Amino acid sequence: MKRILIFSRYFIPAAIVSVIFITLGVLGFFRMGFNLGIDFQPGLLQEVQFAPTALNLTYEGPGNANIILSRNAIEIVISGAVVDEVTHTFPFSQYTTQGALAQGFRAIEGLSIEQVAAASIQTTWFLQSAQSSPRLDAQNPFRIHYLPPNAAPVDIADVRASLLPLGNASVQVLGTPAERRYMIRMEDGNFGIGGGGELVVSALEDRFGQGEVAVTRSDFVGARFAQQLADQAMLLLGATLLLILGYCTFRFKFQYALGAVIAILHNALIMVTFIVWSRMEFNTTTIAAILTVLGYSINDTVVVFDRMKETRRIYPDDPFVDVINRALSETLSRTIITTVSTMLAVASLYIFTSGSMQDFAAALMVGMATGVYATIFIAMGFVYLWEIQTQKKVRRRYEEVSA
Repeated sequence: MKRILIFSRYFIPAAIVSVIFITLGVLGFFRMGFNLGIDFQPGLLQEVQFAPTALNLTYEGPGNANIILSRNAIEIVISGAVVDEVTHTFPFSQYTTQGALAQGFRAIEGLSIEQVAAASIQTTWFLQSAQSSPRLDAQNPFRIHYLPPNAAPVDIADVRASLLPLGNASVQVLGTPAERRYMIRMEDGNFGIGGGGELVVSALEDRFGQGEVAVTRSDFVGARFAQQLADQAMLLLGATLLLILGYCTFRFKFQYALGAVIAILHNALIMVTFIVWSRMEFNTTTIAAILTVLGYSINDTVVVFDRMKETRRIYPDDPFVDVINRALSETLSRTIITTVSTMLAVASLYIFTSGSMQDFAAALMVGMATGVYATIFIAMGFVYLWEIQTQKKVRRRYEEVSA
């Protein structure tokens, strides 16, 4: 027979500790606010990749020339009123090096090629074009960038330092460090609506070299969109809590459902406290971590509720506090094993990643730890206090009727 631990002894102290931590989070929020990530800030949004230029292409021939750069080939489409449309395809399986590709380009009338990098550069290293079909002209050379597999990572601190003259800039790593991809957000007031993209590229090229920056995406996010994103995040959180409340009410009783929702809110507030005081970026990845933890922790709470229901059926004459302690003791090993095994995977994610993924993993670990705490001491503590108040009301009514 398993040893029954007296968890109920610590319900009130745990509630006091939780109130202290949540109060610290609220004070920190009003004092410092969230360290808003690039998803919630209006302004210029630009994705760049640090990759040298392999070729510069210009076109002065008849008609219009569009280039399509895919993962396996380059296509140049010549069209217009004065010429018949023709597509020149250069598969990388046939044109394996930049030198061979440049030689093939010379067969196109009016196309000028400037080889910036060595002729031995592999065509499979070329970056895909951000645009669906960029047009070639005589004034603005179209750059084809490449990224060799042994390229050294670019330090995010150097990227931020290069953008300091332009004002406040948020920089976020995209993908792995070897990909050298970054998302840059400049605040709305720095340039005016829709401006500043060229200034960002110019500032980066001043630091890292001319032609070393490939722009893969450039957008302007308005204040209305940023506010809409924040509103949708709050709506999503509220809908999640309502659905959980409805499910637990149907599956158990209303007081159980309310205890589960209070535990979830407690978990979310503790995570917010951690995010505020650690100055972690608050972005869509952070919201995903919070929602993931909410779903994970309610699973543990439902397991304990199920065991309580079963224990009460087996021991109908036991006091309710004994039912709670027995159910928690019997599910404790399952809770610890499940949580620790999951946290090992999350810890690996935290150790071997960086940027937003590392923040995601850190928030998950905090949320999982507090989720176990909230299930045992907050959800069960609330159900226990509810039962005590219910018994007091029943006893008071009985005394009134007896009198």
